Amino acid sequence: MPSDSTAIFEIALSMVSKITPGIVRALPDIGLTPSDFFQLDTRDLGTAFGLPSGTTFERMDRDEALFKARKEYALMEKHNIRGYFLLNADYPTRLFQIPDAPVYLYQLGEADLESEHMMSLVGTRKPTPYGMEFCDRLVQDLAAYFRDLTVVSGLAYGIDSAAHEAALKANVPTVAVVAHGLDMIYPAQHRDLARHIIRSGGAILTEYPFGEKPFRQRFLERNRIVAGLSDVTVVAESDIKGGAMSTANTAFSYSRDVMALPGRTTDQLSSGCNLLIRKEKAHLITCAADLIETTGWRPLDIGINPRQRNLFPELEGDAKAVYELLRFSHDPLQIDFIHTQTLISLPRLTSTLSEMEFDGIIIRHPGNRYTIA
Repeated sequence: MPSDSTAIFEIALSMVSKITPGIVRALPDIGLTPSDFFQLDTRDLGTAFGLPSGTTFERMDRDEALFKARKEYALMEKHNIRGYFLLNADYPTRLFQIPDAPVYLYQLGEADLESEHMMSLVGTRKPTPYGMEFCDRLVQDLAAYFRDLTVVSGLAYGIDSAAHEAALKANVPTVAVVAHGLDMIYPAQHRDLARHIIRSGGAILTEYPFGEKPFRQRFLERNRIVAGLSDVTVVAESDIKGGAMSTANTAFSYSRDVMALPGRTTDQLSSGCNLLIRKEKAHLITCAADLIETTGWRPLDIGINPRQRNLFPELEGDAKAVYELLRFSHDPLQIDFIHTQTLISLPRLTSTLSEMEFDGIIIRHPGNRYTIA
């Protein structure tokens, strides 16, 4: 844990204009500490960094940053906010690996940012029931196999809030990355959700100090943190343009796994996901098993109930098509509807349904209606 004065220098460094992650990473190489950065003469500092003429860190700017940092540190102490400095050993490993890592992070809450199984789940702000149901099922199924699952998203409307709520429902931590200081919550309607996240072992995370407000560019900057915190980013539903696509493309640029939920070609809110898959920027995902296969995560065989054991049925052909249709339906589906949606001939479909029922994969209800077992 850094001393009070050391932490203030670290916070101040992140508040100096023209500071970049590259400059901060260079400090140890040239034998400087954050405190040296604020104590050296402007000319000597420029010489140490080998900065070209006209590119300087003026004393007045550095003094102003130190003044703000002292106030920020006092607020952090008052509100029990944890800080992460880019060069410290406790800085989140996955974020440290990205070239544009935040110089400083503020965390309210107890979530472990080093959890072995971290998934970012993002998407449109106006999802359909298809996308919402997918989020809920994906998180619940993964939570059954990974005790340390942590779900990362952006606290926005739609898929973001569905991801956080699914994590809360599944009793796993969730991290909300926001585009403003921790003295507020945006959107304001999600204040209760934010409180629930913190009370349930999750966290609110940001790179912005108290008093900083959200605006468009900051949401785009926030997206890189969402992408960088996890080994895999899942896009549930998205138009071709939007924040989720920005997050997915950023994760792809970091050589992280990206997965997208496919949809019908006529569905506008699936057009972005379909594009990611078509451009081979994302793996196709329909269920938790797809994610586990792509990431190589090794699930624990613990307390799995019969429904969850059907998470990985080894299905092919007609049976797989039927299973994928049924698993996203709340209500039992009639055989005629299954026929029209899968285009499987009725004789083959009847035989397939009988075999799946015999194997305990599906349940037949009165009126030739079927659900997942």
